[in-house]
Amino acid sequence: MYTISQLAKEFDISTRTVRYYEELGLLEPARSEGNQRLFSKREYARLKLIIRGKRYGFQLDEIKEMVTLFDKDRTGTRQLEKTIEYGTQKIAEVEERIQELTELKEEMKELHTDFQKRLGGEAHDT
Repeated sequence: MYTISQLAKEFDISTRTVRYYEELGLLEPARSEGNQRLFSKREYARLKLIIRGKRYGFQLDEIKEMVTLFDKDRTGTRQLEKTIEYGTQKIAEVEERIQELTELKEEMKELHTDFQKRLGGEAHDT
């Protein structure tokens, strides 16, 4: 079992973030006799998936759907299908962003070269 502070430290997030994920229903910690949150290995694994999902750009509602599907289908089939669906969408978004950034980079390089030529041309004219 893990305390909220241990989880926060382990994943380099705030305890407030862990509580927020609990409020959203993403995590379901047990409570000690003193009402302290206690997180099981299952909750640890869920938090790891949440953090990974956030890193990949998924929205919390998407992450919640993917994470909670395992509770509804213990085979994991529905969870994998939904994850593949969302993953396909996310890959397409990333590829589109890469294309946009590549075009931006080329435009910036052209301007950079143009500006260098102008500066060099002015230096020779003076």
